Amino acid sequence: MADRSPPPSSSSALGTSPGDTARRVLQTEADALVQLRDGLPEDFEKAVGLILKAKGRVIVSGIGKSGHIGRKISATLASTGTPSLFVHASEASHGDMGMIGKGDVVLVISNSGETPELRDVVAHTRRFGIPLIAMSRKPGSTILEAADLKLLLPDAPEACAIGMAPTTSSTLTLALGDALAVALMEQRGFAAENFAVFHPGGKLGMQLATVGQLMQTDLPLVAPDTSMMDTLFEMTAKGFGIALVVDEGGRLRGVVSDGDLRRNIDGLMERRAGEIATASPVTIGAGTLALQALHAMQSRKIGTIVVVEDGVKPVGVLRILDCLNAGIV
Repeated sequence: MADRSPPPSSSSALGTSPGDTARRVLQTEADALVQLRDGLPEDFEKAVGLILKAKGRVIVSGIGKSGHIGRKISATLASTGTPSLFVHASEASHGDMGMIGKGDVVLVISNSGETPELRDVVAHTRRFGIPLIAMSRKPGSTILEAADLKLLLPDAPEACAIGMAPTTSSTLTLALGDALAVALMEQRGFAAENFAVFHPGGKLGMQLATVGQLMQTDLPLVAPDTSMMDTLFEMTAKGFGIALVVDEGGRLRGVVSDGDLRRNIDGLMERRAGEIATASPVTIGAGTLALQALHAMQSRKIGTIVVVEDGVKPVGVLRILDCLNAGIV
């Protein structure tokens, strides 16, 4: 029977181990990234400024591997505060050009700078006066020369053995796209709470949930002169293990916890809530990230934290249990 096993790879034929190949590839791409860092495209800051002023979206277009990278860049832009849409270069020539309009900025990606499928996208931007940014590693190429702003990548060698498969070039493109997105993100003052709006689902969304989204609002409230019998009834009824002592104006004056009960066990039932309450309890605002509240509770070894409005009025309580149930760990 004929031997149908695959031929040995070029690395095996050369006596190179897969681990050696991996290290060579990573070093090649790492060197190229350093080259990009030290030689950031001259138009990079202009590109950031142009996009910040745009009233529309950043339309990213490319084909092949550049298209795959372009989709990721567009997704990163959109999730970090810069409205963006990926338009496939070939589809644009067959009806999708209508997705590109006045107010938009177009970013085209072409390793060679001569991608024929991008011809119509480039022509459309020139015809209607839509700003065009081009990303390529070929200076003087047709697409770069047509663009308003040029993001020139280093002409670094590909990491594959034959020097043809898009490896280093796609890594550089992705990295520069990330740099563009993060620069825009920081210029916009985009914060964690903004990021949560665009990532409401899954573990990431929960990690960025606010205290107000998870807190309990059926509060165990008692007055300072409430008897301990009634205080215990309120603590038991609400099931949070605490009672919030508030004055006539609804302002927080203290918290009675299980620990306070144990510390004052002698003569407890003859005392009032305000007498044994911890007068300066740990509090937090509803807009704080629940992850921060969890860390505050864990560092202080408490199981519940009071949520206040205007620094004095209790509006909720958050328990470690609430955080754990939401998947925040």
